[in-house]
Amino acid sequence: MVAISPEINKSASLAPGYAGALVTVFIWATWIIATRHSGGTHLGTIDLGLIRYGLPALVLAPVWLKTGLLPRNVPLALLAIMVCGAGVLFFQITTFAIHSTPAAAVGVLLGGSMPLAAALIGVVLFGERPDAARWLGLAAIVAGLAILLTLAIGSHQISWVSFVFLPFGALLWAGYTHAFKRSGLTALHGGALIAVWSFIIHLVLAAFFGTTIMDVPLSEIGLQFLSQGVLSGLAAMLAYGIAVRSLGGSQAAAFSALTPVLAAVGGSIFLDEALGVWEIAAAIITGLGVALSTGILSHRVRT
Repeated sequence: MVAISPEINKSASLAPGYAGALVTVFIWATWIIATRHSGGTHLGTIDLGLIRYGLPALVLAPVWLKTGLLPRNVPLALLAIMVCGAGVLFFQITTFAIHSTPAAAVGVLLGGSMPLAAALIGVVLFGERPDAARWLGLAAIVAGLAILLTLAIGSHQISWVSFVFLPFGALLWAGYTHAFKRSGLTALHGGALIAVWSFIIHLVLAAFFGTTIMDVPLSEIGLQFLSQGVLSGLAAMLAYGIAVRSLGGSQAAAFSALTPVLAAVGGSIFLDEALGVWEIAAAIITGLGVALSTGILSHRVRT
């Protein structure tokens, strides 16, 4: 007799991970749109970095003051990969590229590349072996991204900067995902260390290259404070850390494949970018790919 085990307890334990991953991708899509909008202001990438990491560094000060800037139980290499992959280096190169890239294309080249990069790192470096359902899901993600990418290329609005910097940013984030999983840090501690180190480095950059924050209207500062500092810098970092801890690196990163869909919709609503039949088709295909690649539709069958 064949029986299907629902694994109710396991599903319940994974619920915070799924919730954290979904919250993260919604915030990422908002961040793409807000960062794209900031390209028309006097705010530079260093200014945005100060806003992005300054608030989390301040709010989470009790955490990193307790652990120290260099926790003794965390290898320095892992900490460096985390700070670069989810902090200062990731932020600088992706923000620079986003300023000259349509939101829908950013979602494809950055968010869509993340699960593929994470899966590749997992397979090549850590011997992960996705099952058939997850491989099928990754293939569906590729198909959905290919549709969106073809549409983006046809618009003739994407330069080599977008094609080089945004996938590199996705690779950095994937590296952070796996490094954090192996660091032993909680989402709170990991987010605090990334924030404070990134803020310190941005202060150094501001000292050398200057800042234009004082020349920007308060209304614009407020918008970026909410998007960069509160949502992306604090809420998304903690939510994604919870997702990685609960689901694992590759599965948590797979949710980022929803970002192209959300960015395309947001770009259509707020930035007047086109959203047609092919964009909708890509959304359905990519969404199915996410479901399969995270394993939420898989069941363990026993006899």
